[in-house]
Amino acid sequence: MNTLAEENYLKAIYHLTVNDGNASTNSIASSLNTKASSVTDMLKKLADKALINYIPYQGVSLTTSGEKIALGIIRRHRLWEYFLVEKLNFKCDEVHDLAEEMEHISSQQLIDRLDEFMGYPKHDPHGDPIPDCDGNFSSDELKLVSAALINQTGVISGVRDHSPSFLQYLDKQELTIGCRVTVTDIIEYDHSVTLLLNNKKIHISREVANNILIANE
Repeated sequence: MNTLAEENYLKAIYHLTVNDGNASTNSIASSLNTKASSVTDMLKKLADKALINYIPYQGVSLTTSGEKIALGIIRRHRLWEYFLVEKLNFKCDEVHDLAEEMEHISSQQLIDRLDEFMGYPKHDPHGDPIPDCDGNFSSDELKLVSAALINQTGVISGVRDHSPSFLQYLDKQELTIGCRVTVTDIIEYDHSVTLLLNNKKIHISREVANNILIANE
């Protein structure tokens, strides 16, 4: 069994290394809002458990065992987020902190039954893929709205910014997961974007367009 703190470290390292391969002590400290010295102590413990590859000053990566645990935590987190939104009617901006607590419930039987009860969802309410019981997940080709072409249509399938303020903004604009939008104009001056949603035009900034992911129809 791993402690709650150890699980949080493994999940943080997974997110930091999923694209870059290695995570630095400082990046882990920043992600977990803790001191670099505390990170070093934990990394030694995780290395002793063979959950990470750790050489001082050369970065950190997960071992196969460590990655399996991290993906299990992420699976639980995203399933609980889906449950809270779809079954208990929470809003997307309300569920992250709750799921942070619930992800540490380690009963595999409970999580498998939760998954079955909800019909084996593939994505959480933010559009992030939910790993299956073996740690596999779909790799949909998603594109940023800011990278779309004029007259291109897509379905909102994810966001890069999970902050409550951004999710609340999207909810107010009715730009939620599953909505079909068409890019009707891109303003050359500031690269802001005009979208067509349900026969209504919505103007969004470049920053917003840089944080909405769409799937091609």
